[in-house]
Amino acid sequence: MSIADVKPTRSELIATRRRIKLSISGHKLLKMKRDGLIIEFFELLPKVKDMRSQLVELYTVADKKLAVAMVADGKSALRSAANCVRTPPQVELSENNIMGVVVPKIKVSTIEKSIEERGYGLIGTSVRIDESVHAFEKLAEKVLEAAELETTMKKLLDEIESTKRRVNALEFKVIPQLEEVAAYITLRLEELERENVFRLKRIKA
Repeated sequence: MSIADVKPTRSELIATRRRIKLSISGHKLLKMKRDGLIIEFFELLPKVKDMRSQLVELYTVADKKLAVAMVADGKSALRSAANCVRTPPQVELSENNIMGVVVPKIKVSTIEKSIEERGYGLIGTSVRIDESVHAFEKLAEKVLEAAELETTMKKLLDEIESTKRRVNALEFKVIPQLEEVAAYITLRLEELERENVFRLKRIKA
């Protein structure tokens, strides 16, 4: 709001002071939200780091077991075992709310299966293929867990940045501008009051 556009009236002063009060209250609430989100973010951070380490470890194990099965049993045996899968993983998506931030909740079932559930029999497959399949089942489950954590962390970080911008806008722009307007109106009203008093004195004289 430009000072030139301000009407120096008492009603405008009351309205401006009301806006200042609301802005200060909003600023306080946003700061509390920002601080709460930052706490949530840093509580999540070690879990994400640990999850990434687990993913690397599980991928390394799965990759080695696949390489062994590939060399010992061949591509055709692996492809045949993969084509026998009858029930794909069941993934249920829901939402969780963290201080107003909607984050995903992923529930997974039927990733880790027994040999019977995998659809291939004991004849025609080897222990190496079973171990490779089992390793990749564990990896797939952990990938989905990691996706939930990583998405939650990103959403929290985005909301922290957004809230910080709003806090800064109120603190360094909106509130100072409103206070400047209030000070200007107060000054103009005092000047008008003095002019009226002076005019009345002249009339009485």
